[in-house]
Amino acid sequence: MPPGPEVEPAGDRPDVILVVDDDEDIARFVEFNLRLHGFEVLHAGDGQEALDMIEQHKPDLAVVDLMMPRIDGLELTRRLRANPITSALPVIMLTAKGMTVDKVHGLSAGADDYLVKPFDTAELVARVSSTLRRNKEFREVSPLTGLPGNSRIRREISDRVRSGVDYAVGYIDIDRFKSVNDRYGFVRGDEFISALARSLHRAVVAIGLPPAFLGHVGGDDFVIVCAPEQIRPLTSRAVVDFEKSADTLYDPTDRERGFVELKDRRGNIRRAALVTLSIGVSLSDARKRFTDPLDAIAVASEMKTVAKSQPGSYVAVDRRRADGV
Repeated sequence: MPPGPEVEPAGDRPDVILVVDDDEDIARFVEFNLRLHGFEVLHAGDGQEALDMIEQHKPDLAVVDLMMPRIDGLELTRRLRANPITSALPVIMLTAKGMTVDKVHGLSAGADDYLVKPFDTAELVARVSSTLRRNKEFREVSPLTGLPGNSRIRREISDRVRSGVDYAVGYIDIDRFKSVNDRYGFVRGDEFISALARSLHRAVVAIGLPPAFLGHVGGDDFVIVCAPEQIRPLTSRAVVDFEKSADTLYDPTDRERGFVELKDRRGNIRRAALVTLSIGVSLSDARKRFTDPLDAIAVASEMKTVAKSQPGSYVAVDRRRADGV
């Protein structure tokens, strides 16, 4: 039997797979092989039992047979997709050999993938693992910018640690972003965040290889992971591009005078300058080697605080050695 793909651990517990099939032999075969590859497995004999188990146990993925009594696989999938609580549960449909129409119906009902019976162990584990991975990556993506979030950022840094390459982590946010939300509302504020995402993406593309990574922590906070020599040209391009884009998002009067006027709680008028960027950078190289992604991010965040103490857009790079000098 060929080995299956390596299964990534899912935090404090293994991924839980619900097998929904009224054929005991197939269910036992699937359960045995998934457990062999580190998954926890539950079994339901039909769609109705599956709905009850999903509500109680909240599995990470369901492997669902098409033909079952009471509630069949198609109806079960439709019900899962119609319920906001279960709409994101990934489903792999089991279909009969050569029945193309069954595959089409399964995918139309909302299944993420399908397996044609009979199937071998390697294909089973590969389909389950890849569907889980795609689902987790989709959940990590920011709905506003389409960029990966915190877990993927940490994984990117960890990959660079394992490969032994030098790398830089840049932590970016928008100065006086609150003044934009206070002046124009959160919808306009989202436009500024989207503009920064586009500026950073254009800068990442412009610097070329090796490929830099861009992630969205949340709000107006972004992270770049790249080679140390790329950080200066990348951030310089991003700053110029973003400031130009941000100017177009202000009302003409505010843009021309270079500030917005805001009322505080007592009704007093205060002025807030137009937005700029603060960027903090940590370097993992011969001078100081970061082996924990959280340490690299923490130093970049510390340097971002330094950048905020400077006027205008500013990039603060940590150049301290491992001994603190």
